[in-house]
Amino acid sequence: MAKLHYVSVMSLDGYIGDDHYDWSTPAKGSVAFITEVMRPIGTYLYGRKNFETMSFWETPDLESVGAEHREFVQVWQSAEKIVYSKSLKSVTTRKTRLEKDFDVQKIREMKTKSASDLCIGGPTLANLAFRNNLIDEIHLFIVPTTIGNAIPVIPVLPKDIVLRLDLIEERRFSEGWVYLRYGIQV
Repeated sequence: MAKLHYVSVMSLDGYIGDDHYDWSTPAKGSVAFITEVMRPIGTYLYGRKNFETMSFWETPDLESVGAEHREFVQVWQSAEKIVYSKSLKSVTTRKTRLEKDFDVQKIREMKTKSASDLCIGGPTLANLAFRNNLIDEIHLFIVPTTIGNAIPVIPVLPKDIVLRLDLIEERRFSEGWVYLRYGIQV
């Protein structure tokens, strides 16, 4: 059975985005590590905003990105993508399909039938997945910067249920970045 992973970069004060992302410039060595974290992912499940951010990797200027990023581009492009949006009419990236509704039962079936793991991105989708006990692992890349506004990562986690987590892995990077990987106890 495939696992569903929630992977996010997070500021020290608990935020995941401000539509600029200059605060989360990757630490030395982190891109290669992130690429390895994402390599087993066969399907990405995205909300509209997260998809619009990640779709950059469909056609990046390969001359301006380093070798580490080029490998990430290949990993990202090779995976299937499902975008959940009521407002988008079409998607332009390869290996991508559009769904209007996030169907919990379909996700359970995908986990059962998939030969590769899945990754969910976007706070609204992640919250739905947490509420329905779909997520198996949480991967957080913590950046030692405060941004103080925008989308908090903690509200992604439901407030009315208890999640018990097991620390599986931790790693430190340059510039104070920290990676934490947790399994969700069942």
